[in-house]
Amino acid sequence: MRLRRIYLIVSVAIGCFSCDKNKDSVDTPPDVLANTATPSYSNITIATNKAAYSPGDEVTFTIDNSALPSSAKVRYKYQNSVLSESSVAGSSWKWTTPATDYSGYMAEVYSTSDGKETIYSTIAVDVSSNWKKFPRYGFLSKFPQLSDTEINGVINNLNRFHINGLQFYDWHNKHHKPLPLIGSTPASAWKDIINRDIFFRTVQKYISAAHSRNMKAMFYNLVYGAWDNAEADGVQKEWYVFTDNTHANRDFHPLSSPFLSNIYLLDPSNQAWQQYLENENRKVFQFLDFDGFHMDQLGDRGARYRYDGTFLNLSQTYKPFIDAVKADEPQKDIVMNAVSQYGQKGIAESSADFLYTEVWGPFDSYSDLSNLIQQNNVYSNNTKNTVLAAYMNYDLANNNGYFNTPSVLMANAVIFAFGGAHLELGEHMLGKEYFPNSNLSMKDDLKSALVNYYDFLVAYQNLLRDGGAFNNVTLTSSDHKMLIGVWPVSQGTVAAFGKKVENTQVIHLINFTNSTTQNWRDNTGIQAAPVLIKDARLMLTSNAAVKKMWMASPDIIGGASRSLNFVQTGNKVSFTLPELQYWVMIVVEY
Repeated sequence: MRLRRIYLIVSVAIGCFSCDKNKDSVDTPPDVLANTATPSYSNITIATNKAAYSPGDEVTFTIDNSALPSSAKVRYKYQNSVLSESSVAGSSWKWTTPATDYSGYMAEVYSTSDGKETIYSTIAVDVSSNWKKFPRYGFLSKFPQLSDTEINGVINNLNRFHINGLQFYDWHNKHHKPLPLIGSTPASAWKDIINRDIFFRTVQKYISAAHSRNMKAMFYNLVYGAWDNAEADGVQKEWYVFTDNTHANRDFHPLSSPFLSNIYLLDPSNQAWQQYLENENRKVFQFLDFDGFHMDQLGDRGARYRYDGTFLNLSQTYKPFIDAVKADEPQKDIVMNAVSQYGQKGIAESSADFLYTEVWGPFDSYSDLSNLIQQNNVYSNNTKNTVLAAYMNYDLANNNGYFNTPSVLMANAVIFAFGGAHLELGEHMLGKEYFPNSNLSMKDDLKSALVNYYDFLVAYQNLLRDGGAFNNVTLTSSDHKMLIGVWPVSQGTVAAFGKKVENTQVIHLINFTNSTTQNWRDNTGIQAAPVLIKDARLMLTSNAAVKKMWMASPDIIGGASRSLNFVQTGNKVSFTLPELQYWVMIVVEY
């Protein structure tokens, strides 16, 4: 199926306001469109006790109050509307979440002095009774003997990013027998496929720590993997996948030392294999409190065959496998990796709970990221949100170093603005498909910025990820401070695209003005930070009467929303955008 593209009309005014045909809006005095001064921002450390909450739950906030004035208050906002506020007393307080399920909120700690506002901290709150509605997926990849302090440190850090589900990567022993038993008791330790020591107690403690923060724990495994000599463990030769129609050559993924085995492939649609693996999965669920199964595959293998010589289209085997596993464990969650979208249509039509794409070539541009998310929306009839496993600065991760901050933030701006989430955070940030690779570290500016980006993703999830339809907008610039281009955009412009959510028009602006590449992965880390644009005069064409305009950005005052002054004359709406760094969301309420 062709990837669906957004087509929108974005024009750039090349003259001054006085040259516009709509004289009334052209002559609007600049001070009428001026916004109140941007609040100062302190970015004081703040946290909540869980990654997500059910309606009516109690949130516990903690803050470093040593720098807060006695007049500090906290206000709770849904989008740009203040629901309530109260004084901040001490370093910890509680808030009871509203009764509406699947909603995002922002808490802003602030004070006002001499008419000037200071925002000290912001943090989002996800009120969702089921994580699968708005999945924010993280990972764990190392399971040696760890202390409680080390385990809690990792989970507490992920909690600050509101990660609500964790993929336990390569936690298992043999792919066809993931949890080794000694008699009827789990082994205390075992080897994974690359000969690392995996400790049962570490896996168990990580699951408990995740649950204490309302994060779900998903165990990783292939849907069709077996090690050498698997027939000794009851795997039958008739279940394998073959590269020829005479069952002379089994299909396998070759691995050399220090790996302990090649990985041989089995037919996921074979009911006997399904039952075999389900029996092994029941042992996992019996002894480890995992919430579900993260299924993996190896992508398009080309022409393959069953034992009986019939042609096997692997992409068509995933739906029956998923549905069989779900029928056997209906209370468990399921997600499956579509490697470069291989098999995604069937996965979307299955009982998988949300969609997951591991992004490889030829999906290399920013527009490819947006198209993948939109294609998944089409496949699932807009019923399942998307997580992208998109590995940043791939070549840099061959050696020790740092992630390029602009490339990470630019990729996240695109993914989040189009309604996706990014699998990237665990004990470290991902740079490779082998999750334990931790060669690259985050600089302090990236760590701080990412907190704001994930707060933004949560606080405005009802505009970003809760339905709506991308649409055409006409937005013009009149003061030459930005060159607005259509999406997908080329370097040197600000990309604009719209989305209609009920009676609200959302407009996203992503700043590629100073970009050095349109390759989202930015293999060698050359992406440049965008040029900061301030106080840009813009005009929106709108046939409907505008009631309110506001904006929010993860790059400004911790993602806090702020109202925009505007003047509407006929179908022209004039306003001033205070600031654009990477990404701004403008919201027009009718």
